[in-house]
Amino acid sequence: MTTANKITILRILLIPFFVVEVIYYVRTGNEIHRLLGILSFAVTAILDGVDGYIARRYNQISELGKILDPLADKLLLVSGVVLLSFDSEPYLRQIPLWLTGTIIGRDLLLLVGVVVIHYTVGKVKVRPRLTGKLATVLQMLAVSWILLRWDFHYGLLRIWILGAGIFTGVSGLLYVWDGVKQLGSHPDSSATKS
Repeated sequence: MTTANKITILRILLIPFFVVEVIYYVRTGNEIHRLLGILSFAVTAILDGVDGYIARRYNQISELGKILDPLADKLLLVSGVVLLSFDSEPYLRQIPLWLTGTIIGRDLLLLVGVVVIHYTVGKVKVRPRLTGKLATVLQMLAVSWILLRWDFHYGLLRIWILGAGIFTGVSGLLYVWDGVKQLGSHPDSSATKS
């Protein structure tokens, strides 16, 4: 259990606190809950950089960390996107359901792909791509924008949402392409002659 992994576990433990605070804010309108939700979201996002830096700087990269780190990222973003998909007017703007469906659909598709490749090929090679990173940044921007209630920049929020949808979809297609190539290059995937 490395220091980087402990920080990642702390990130995962902060996610339910974030969810509860946003729900309390939407139910009561009490600004303290929104501020605590923003704070927990920000701390969780910042700790993502901290645990990555510690893992690289002090050579604490581990198999557990390779699983926990992206899991923490996904849990935070999906929690935020799903929470903000519900009608929370007048307190918070709503993320369109098509974006929520795109994000969850891509992640489920990737999960199924990883399982299929693992059981067929054995080792799954996930190659991070710029489109996936841009999708994550734009999703994070959209969630943050809504939580900060920057309604005076609604046009920018629409750009973040549209960009998040496009890059999420494209990154999903690229991951599917990579998965098909991994399956196709494995000896067991070729047709056998009888």
